[in-house]
Amino acid sequence: MFVATLLCNPASPVLEPALIESLRNAWGGGEAEWLALGVAAEFSLEQMPDNRWGVWDDLQQIGVDLVIQAAEGRKKKMLLADMDSTMIQQECIDELAEEAGVGARVKEITARAMNGELDFEGALTERVGLLKGLPESVIAKVLAERITLMPGARQLLATMKAEGAYAALVSGGFTAFTAKVAADLGFDENRANTLLVEDGKLTGAAGRPILGREAKVEALEQITAQLGLRETEVMAVGDGANDLGMLKRAGSGVALHAKPSVAAECDIRINHGDLTALLYIQGYSQDRFQG
Repeated sequence: MFVATLLCNPASPVLEPALIESLRNAWGGGEAEWLALGVAAEFSLEQMPDNRWGVWDDLQQIGVDLVIQAAEGRKKKMLLADMDSTMIQQECIDELAEEAGVGARVKEITARAMNGELDFEGALTERVGLLKGLPESVIAKVLAERITLMPGARQLLATMKAEGAYAALVSGGFTAFTAKVAADLGFDENRANTLLVEDGKLTGAAGRPILGREAKVEALEQITAQLGLRETEVMAVGDGANDLGMLKRAGSGVALHAKPSVAAECDIRINHGDLTALLYIQGYSQDRFQG
């Protein structure tokens, strides 16, 4: 059995009952269940529709995401999340670069790296080098003034944690940011790169080894082994090319507002919904949300 979930941006509810019924009838689906009126609904299917991606394309034009997955095991016991442009709305290194006066150059490198056009480690090294001499105190300033949580982040963490799930934040960014975000949201652990500091200023280098794509896969392997979980019991979420390894290995790999080249390699693509979409696709209704 499969489950089809349709959802949209909770800030702009556009999901109509007529759309749900039309699709359910076309695919011979079971009775529709509203998870949040106007925002998310689901119905069961006996088989995967042949025109799945054609319908997905059509729904994208009206601001609706479609996820079809196996019904069994869709509620996960672990969340493995990227941070930049996933749990928060910014790229931390881009925000630091703005403070250093090299924002445009760094943003260009970040975009190309996240799209898979550049080697992640080389791109990170180049960008960090442009921050050399920046006062360490700027990190706290950026955290306070520039960093905002992705909508739905608190509900996602609070709800999954209340259901007993483990949560790990794994980032190609920096511990100075992941530590704060992880503490704010209630992650059980966080892993990221380290910005090196001397005499109160950034040295322009990052600690080695650089945490990138393979390190995220290693985090998946190590944490599931420690917890006695199967990788199929993990939901991973990210948006960039360095997330693809963990997205493909996890039971549910969610490409959230991802670069097109990244989304194209994932079966679960959320382009319109916020982080509460990760709850809806597990079968949680809005009245069960925590946080």
